[in-house]
Amino acid sequence: MSKTIIVTGGAGFIGSNFVPYFCEKYPEYHVINVDKLTYAGNLDNLRECESMSNYTFVQADICDADKMEELFEKYDVQGVIHFAAESHVDNSIKGPRAFVNTNIVGTFNLLEAARKHWMEAPNKVKAGYENCRFHHISTDEVYGTLGAEGFFHETTPYAPNSPYSASKASSDFLVRAYHHTFGMNVTTSNCSNNYGPKQHHEKLIPHIIEKALAEEPLPIYGQGLNVRDWLYVLDHCKAIDLIFHTGKAGETYNVGGFNERNNITIVKTICALLDERRPRKNGAKYADLITFVQDRAGHDFRYAIDSSKLTNELGWHADENFDTGIVKTVDWYLENMK
Repeated sequence: MSKTIIVTGGAGFIGSNFVPYFCEKYPEYHVINVDKLTYAGNLDNLRECESMSNYTFVQADICDADKMEELFEKYDVQGVIHFAAESHVDNSIKGPRAFVNTNIVGTFNLLEAARKHWMEAPNKVKAGYENCRFHHISTDEVYGTLGAEGFFHETTPYAPNSPYSASKASSDFLVRAYHHTFGMNVTTSNCSNNYGPKQHHEKLIPHIIEKALAEEPLPIYGQGLNVRDWLYVLDHCKAIDLIFHTGKAGETYNVGGFNERNNITIVKTICALLDERRPRKNGAKYADLITFVQDRAGHDFRYAIDSSKLTNELGWHADENFDTGIVKTVDWYLENMK
């Protein structure tokens, strides 16, 4: 018997890596990809799904509460994997309202649609809906910033510093509340910086590759010393799959790569790979294009995430480290960048 689930934001970066992986692995699931197709969504990234009988695309906005309830009824939805979010910090500084609407109100609409479809009353699930689960994908940015040492844990107090991270923190709290108040079967994952194929060119790694190939200046905030923990996108997809199927209801799981790099190191690594694979015609090095620009307002210094709970309780391990993942990533962009 097939089980229908909604994946929101499946045309975005992580979603468009997750959906083909999940549809191929689980032919018994009918995956409804619900995406508004903002600038960050691209159906070209899902071409491999078009011939799959267990895949359906619906263009819709999670901020449309009536539409979300209509989809739950139409497809008898029995699971949600919720990626859809505004996620670029710079954009949240320029225009915070879209982040509040999508990340907070949109998440609330999905939770309400799920509650009405799955639950009779608080802590009373409808017959036949006992195994329905709502999995919410969040970010390590809700924890704020770290000094030179230490890691974010699931117990780290929330301290969001940007409109983006504040909106994601709010959505996390809503998901938690629906578990504790209504007894809804929810899980949450907070991940570190993802990288890999299909990422929007506004993000650091594809942005640097694109600028380098155009022989334009490579902009780096401040001195490039801000540190992030980098997670290869397919490793994140596998973690979500594992949490959705075997995670404990009401629990949060941190997903990190234990691959800390500062921004200047990331950029120099990309430049060195491009020097090997597509040398500049004038013989100069791509690193010569590096230029430092004024730092971002409220720029968190360091993120690093401890994913040992996910490893110890559910058995997850990353298949890629940064040195292997960045090679795959650069090669993909060289093949696919227009």
